[in-house]
Amino acid sequence: MFVTGATGLLGGWLVGQLVQGGAEVVALVRDWVPKSTLLSGDVLQKVTVVRGDVRDQRVLERALGEYEIDTVFHLAAQTIVGVANRNPVSTLDTNVRGTWALLEAARRSPLVKAVIVASSDKAYGEHEALPYDEGAALQGEHPYDVSKSAADLITKMFAVTYGVPVAITRCGNFYGGGDLNWNRLVPGTIRAALRGQRPVIRSDGTLIRDYFYVEDGAQAYMELAEALHGRPDLRGEAFNFSNEIQVDVLTLTRRILARMGSTIDPEVRSEAQHEIKHQWLSAAKARRMLDWQPRFTLDDGLDRTIAWYRDFLARG
Repeated sequence: MFVTGATGLLGGWLVGQLVQGGAEVVALVRDWVPKSTLLSGDVLQKVTVVRGDVRDQRVLERALGEYEIDTVFHLAAQTIVGVANRNPVSTLDTNVRGTWALLEAARRSPLVKAVIVASSDKAYGEHEALPYDEGAALQGEHPYDVSKSAADLITKMFAVTYGVPVAITRCGNFYGGGDLNWNRLVPGTIRAALRGQRPVIRSDGTLIRDYFYVEDGAQAYMELAEALHGRPDLRGEAFNFSNEIQVDVLTLTRRILARMGSTIDPEVRSEAQHEIKHQWLSAAKARRMLDWQPRFTLDDGLDRTIAWYRDFLARG
């Protein structure tokens, strides 16, 4: 199995679960991130690492061919909205060109039987009708959202026009242990609370998101890949995976603090720009077609996440 974005939050957990299940995993790694879940644990000793950039189609074709890959998980992306707003071209280059390079490599590799491409709820853009279902238009307007809308449509093109065995995932905001981007809400809040500092909310606190625990995300990707191997009818299909909840940023921050026993008030800066106001996913299609359901509630996921960071930060 081949995983791009293996040093990211979801990638690290996915690789770990694949290895635990006995899979032979080849991971594409661009930047060496020593404290990432993949590179900081024992899993790395059980994984083949290919160094390269997801935009380099020759590297991708070599990896898929030489390691006789039959299943691909494409997670590599520039995922930070603020970075996308400051650097739209590099975000579009990575997220869009990286996707077509990966899919073209898969198209040219006869052994590939299943490709899972990570899109996002941001690909939908802003809609008045909520929750989003998979039939909603892909109408991103801001840089990150547009990169995901475009990559999502390109993925559908490769399925419909060329018969590439690919399915698309659209998930909400992932959270869980291993996210070392402290500007993100969940890890930033937990670290601040552990240090006795005020957590920072960069928006006005009213943005509503659909939060999805990373271990559930990894399991969903694995289940979809397994289903895609035996079901040609899933080619080109997109699936929302979600706990089907909607929580505003301020409420989630206070919920984390309460579960940590902290009485610190967050600092609301109202600095965020070009953000979708309200997002919420329906996972009815995944339940119906894949018999899928999440294993963790929001509180379950938060408790496991808090425990991970307590241990990680205690070790320095």
